[in-house]
Amino acid sequence: MTSSAPATIAPYGTWPSPISAARVAAGATPMSSLMLGGADGSDIFWLAGRAAEAGRNTLLRYHGATTEELTPAPFNVRSRVHEYGGGAYVVDGDTVYFNHFKDNVVHKMVAGEAPVAVTRPGKQRFADFVVDRARQRLIAVRELHGDDEHAQPANTICAISMAGVETVLAQGADFYSSPRVSPGGRSLTWISWDHPRMPWQGTTLWLADFNDDGTLSAPVRIAGGDDESICQPEWSPDNLLHFVSDRSGWWNLYRLCGDRQRVEGLCPMEAEFASPHWTFGNSMYGFRSASEIICTYIDQGVSRLARLLPGSGRLETIANPYEEIRELRVGNGYIAMLAGGPAIPMELARIDFTEDGVEILAQSIEDLPDQADLSIPTSISYPSVNGRTAHAFYYPPRNQNVRAPEGGKPPVITIGHGGPTGMTVNTLNLKIQYWTSRGFGVLDVNYGGSTGFGRAYRDLLKGQWGIVDVEDCVAGAEALVARGLADGERLIIRGGSAGGLTTLCALTFHDVFKAGASYYGVSDLKGLDQDSHKFESHYNQYLIAPKAQADAIYAQRSPINHTDKLSRPMIFFQGLDDKVVPPQQSQMMVEALSKRGIPVEYIELEGEGHGFRKAENIIRTLEAELRFYQTIFKLNHA
Repeated sequence: MTSSAPATIAPYGTWPSPISAARVAAGATPMSSLMLGGADGSDIFWLAGRAAEAGRNTLLRYHGATTEELTPAPFNVRSRVHEYGGGAYVVDGDTVYFNHFKDNVVHKMVAGEAPVAVTRPGKQRFADFVVDRARQRLIAVRELHGDDEHAQPANTICAISMAGVETVLAQGADFYSSPRVSPGGRSLTWISWDHPRMPWQGTTLWLADFNDDGTLSAPVRIAGGDDESICQPEWSPDNLLHFVSDRSGWWNLYRLCGDRQRVEGLCPMEAEFASPHWTFGNSMYGFRSASEIICTYIDQGVSRLARLLPGSGRLETIANPYEEIRELRVGNGYIAMLAGGPAIPMELARIDFTEDGVEILAQSIEDLPDQADLSIPTSISYPSVNGRTAHAFYYPPRNQNVRAPEGGKPPVITIGHGGPTGMTVNTLNLKIQYWTSRGFGVLDVNYGGSTGFGRAYRDLLKGQWGIVDVEDCVAGAEALVARGLADGERLIIRGGSAGGLTTLCALTFHDVFKAGASYYGVSDLKGLDQDSHKFESHYNQYLIAPKAQADAIYAQRSPINHTDKLSRPMIFFQGLDDKVVPPQQSQMMVEALSKRGIPVEYIELEGEGHGFRKAENIIRTLEAELRFYQTIFKLNHA
C-alpha cells in the first residue's frame, strides 16, 4: 500500500529503508533449467535453488494447477561439467533423468516412484542430456576426470544405456555441447570447440547419421569455425536443423536446408537470439509448428518476444510485460518462460496462444517491496574512450517516504558485472534496491565486452580486460556527474570476481571514484591463470594476451603490483575457502592500504568460497558496506 504521509527530508545515503539486508538475503530463489513434459506435454518443469539447504537445486513440476517438488533432499539436481554446469536433467513424458551433484550419478525417476540410479559413481560428470528413444538410451556431454587432479579432463559426446553402459560417440575436441537427436532418431547434431577459444569466439556445428549399431557415421561440418560462434541447435518438427550463428556479427537464426547442402538465414537483424555458453541447456527459441518459431531476442540489452515465420522472414512481436527473458520453451498451445522486468522479479510465466495476458506460475521473490519504493532504471548510452559508446542501466534514488534536501546530488555506486563476457539486466534485484531506497544512485554498466550488443561490442574486451571495462565504468560515472545526476565527490565503485578486478583497476589507475568495495575481486591475473579449470584455462589469452606476452602484461595490469597507486578508501570481502581468488590476494591489498594510512576494512568469511551463499553473510556484508560508505562520506550528517 502506498503511503500518503508527507515525505521525510533526509540527506542522500541516510534514508530509512523498508528493504533490509535480511530481506535481501531472504530474497530471490534462483530459477533455471526450464523444460516441458508430461503425458500430453502440458507439465512445466524447472529447478529452484534452496538457500536454506546450502544452495541445493530441487526439481519442481507444475501439473494441472499445482506445483510439486519431485526431488526432495538429499537429491541435488546439478552438474559440474565445465564447472558452471547446467543441463542437469531431461524430461521424456512422465520420466525424468537427472544428475545428482554429490556423486555425479545419473538417476531415472518415473512419476510416482523413487529415483533409481542408472550410472555408477566414478570420475565422470554428465550434462546436456537428450533422450534417444529409438535406441532406449540417453545421450549427453561427458567430462571424464582422472586420478591426477591437475590434469585436464577428457570431454566427449557419450551414450548411456539404461543399464549404465557408456559408449563414446564423438571425441577428439577439447569441448562439446548440445547433442540433439532428430525427430525419428535418424541423425545427431552437436557442437564442439578447442582451446584456446571460448564458445562465444568460435565453435563448430556437426551432423552425423546413426549406424545400425548406434554409433555414428562420419560427421559433416555444417557451420562454424575459429571465428564463428554457433549455439543452440534444434530440430524443427519437419526435420530441418536450425541453429544460431554470429557470422553476420550478431547471433541470428539459421537453418540447414532439406538437401543438407545450403544454410539460410531466417531473419537477419542487429539483435542477439542467443547468449554466451556459460552453462548448458540454454533455450531462446522453439517451434510452435514447422512454419512458426517462437523466439526471444536481445535488442540493446533488453529482451523481446516474437513469432518468426521462416518462410517469409516476418517477425511479429508478442506483447508481454518482461524486459529479460532468460529461457523459453514452446508447448502445445502455450509458451513457458523464465522472465523478469524492472518491477518484476524473475518468474515462471505462461502465455496461452488462445488467450490474452500472462499467467504467473511461480516467482523468485515472495515478499515484494511496495512498487512505490522501487527504483525503475533508465537505459542510457554515453561516450567513452576512443569514440566508442558504452551502455548502462541508471537507477535513481527512490523511497516514497523520504526525499533529499533541495539542491543536493546523490552518491552513486557504479557496478561492473562479472564474467566478464556476460551482461547485466534490469530485472528487479533487491541488492540494487537496497541501495536506491537509502538514497544512493546506482549505475549498472554493460561495458565493452558485454553481450547483448553484437560481436563487435563483445570483442572490445579482446586483449583489453582491465582497460576497456574500467574506462567505460569511469566514463559512465563522469556522464552522470555531467548530467547533474551524481555528486562527483561521492562516486563509488563495487564489484565481485571479474567485476572486482574492474573495481580495483578503476581505483588504482584512475582517480574518478572516491571509494570502493571488492567482493573476492581478482587482483593478481597471473594467479588467476594458474588456478583456472579447463573451461577457462585459456580465457586470459583472449582477455589479456597470448602466453608469450602474458607475463609482462599481467604484471602491468594486476592491481596487486601497483598498490602504491591505490589511495582511495576500500572495503574488502573475502571467503576463506575461495579457490579462484585466494584470500592472500585481498589480504595483500588491505595490508598495503593500511600501511599508508588509507581507510580500509577487511571482512573474512569462514565457510564461504567464490561467492557468498549463507544468508547471515549476505546480511553481514551489505550492512558493513553501507556503514563503510556512511562513515567515509559522513552520510549521517546533514
